[in-house]
Amino acid sequence: MPEEFTDERLLALAREGFEGAFLALYERHHRAAYRFALRLLGSEASAEDAVHDCFLELVTREGFDPARGSLRNYLFGAVRHRALRQFRRAGRECEIEEADGANGKSARAADSAEPLGLLLEAELSETVRRAVARLPPLQREALVLFEYEELSLAEVAEVVGADVSVVKARLFRARASLRRSLAPYLLAGAEALAAKD
Repeated sequence: MPEEFTDERLLALAREGFEGAFLALYERHHRAAYRFALRLLGSEASAEDAVHDCFLELVTREGFDPARGSLRNYLFGAVRHRALRQFRRAGRECEIEEADGANGKSARAADSAEPLGLLLEAELSETVRRAVARLPPLQREALVLFEYEELSLAEVAEVVGADVSVVKARLFRARASLRRSLAPYLLAGAEALAAKD
């Protein structure tokens, strides 16, 4: 399929049975939808199932309306709704894990030749992951969409079905909570930099 095909055109072709159109849509949007699902659900299998179901539903139902927003944002919303249903069924709140922190080393840690530096980087990554996981669910999803998925405030508002001012307030509270939780690490890092000078 030509890359200049819009999402809407590819979706129309996919609904007519053109497998190449479906694969092109999947290739364009799978990675972002999966990352978001993984951060919300905390399980690779659950994230893959949710994303698969969202794409299948996209092709078999008429839910997406391009006048209301982009296909990417529609998929984020669909993933969010599936995650919320799973949480309600399980009777628990969501766990958002930063996939890089859970499954590998950050770029800075990989560049570090010092074993102590690697250990400290892994500890900080795990501490940040736990701090994000302790945020209330609405603050977590706003933070993940804005910071990790790099959506604009308007796009986050569209995905979560709230006003931009509500999203800003959630982000403000999430960041304030993270600053409090991570204060000992931030202070230690500032002191270490000052000692080097």
